[in-house]
Amino acid sequence: MTITAGQVRAARGLIDWSRHRLAEAAAVEPATIAAFEEEGIVPDETTVAALRQALEAAGVDFLDGGSPGVSLRPSAESLRPDELNAENDG
Repeated sequence: MTITAGQVRAARGLIDWSRHRLAEAAAVEPATIAAFEEEGIVPDETTVAALRQALEAAGVDFLDGGSPGVSLRPSAESLRPDELNAENDG
């Protein structure tokens, strides 16, 4: 699944990351993220995958139901014991 510039902006907002922080985590140039978010210049597949992987590692889930979106995966600390399972074992 591809991700949109809006999803990247929203994901950064959810986890309070600057473009520089995402650039460091994804090993890409901040200018690449700015061009994607501001100008709609879609980076190559490898770069998009690196952005997605970095954001997912930080707890973001990308949604592609009726319309693309993002959500923040709950941390294990915010779950009750009866809600713990293999999927959220972090």
